[in-house]
Amino acid sequence: MTNAPYHADICEGPSSGYALWRKASDGVRLRIGLWPLDGAKATILIYTGRTEYIEKYAHVAADLHAAGYAVASLDWRGQGLSDRLVEEQYRGHVGTFADYQKDVALLLETVGDAGMPAPLAILGHSMGGCIGLRSLIDGLPVKGALFSAPMWGILMSPALRPAAWVLSRAADMLGVGTTLAPGTNGRSFILSDPFQDNTLTRDLDMWNLMETQIKSVPALELGGPSLHWLKEALIECNAIMSAPVPKIPSLTFLGDNERIVDAGAVHQKMAAWNNGTLQMVPNAEHEVLMDIPATRKKLTAQAVAFLDAL
Repeated sequence: MTNAPYHADICEGPSSGYALWRKASDGVRLRIGLWPLDGAKATILIYTGRTEYIEKYAHVAADLHAAGYAVASLDWRGQGLSDRLVEEQYRGHVGTFADYQKDVALLLETVGDAGMPAPLAILGHSMGGCIGLRSLIDGLPVKGALFSAPMWGILMSPALRPAAWVLSRAADMLGVGTTLAPGTNGRSFILSDPFQDNTLTRDLDMWNLMETQIKSVPALELGGPSLHWLKEALIECNAIMSAPVPKIPSLTFLGDNERIVDAGAVHQKMAAWNNGTLQMVPNAEHEVLMDIPATRKKLTAQAVAFLDAL
């Protein structure tokens, strides 16, 4: 295992944090972040969302550390400092969503090699919630799952959904699947859009932190997804929504002002999850774990209580 950059100066993570370069089974190089803790109760695997990177969720790792948990995460293929997959370096892209499970397998292997303790649990945000649910369906050996605004469906108007299917499939057939999906930004909207009425957070300090992180390490930046990514995401969301609900306990946080993922899909899946709880977060946007301090404190306490009860 080779050390990789971990930018402790731009995040608020535990002092034990470090990163490694490792290669997935298909040769894609990934950056994996570890925050070990002596005497940890368990290890939490943070599955970040699309465009995200290890440092962005370091403050969550710090909160979990304080509660007695070791933490591990990674930059998914195609984002963060892991290998980018297309020439357009700011374009979000993946061959198939099944490829993300190769990343999961490498994360599990790395956690084991590092001697981080079982049992395991996951915390999946947005796209990471989609990848996480697939992991559970496929039998990931964890005791429980936390989700934050999971991408179990992509928010779009009913009129646009058929067009999205047709356009994304046609782009692949014509060999232009890496084209930027319509209505998305070529670069990170954190750098171009104002804080006012943003769809991520109500907390200006958190918004500024995300902006500082990308400006300080430009290689972390990612823009909108490709049409091929969109097609694969639609296919995977349909598949996981049709699959039986996992039998492990779950707790899902969802802001009631969610404007990025399909909140209806989250409500539908959680209604069928016998030992799952959906916790709505009043007035919150997509990044509930990056909301105002009072909200973060409350959700952290609920998450820790859930983990402690596993």
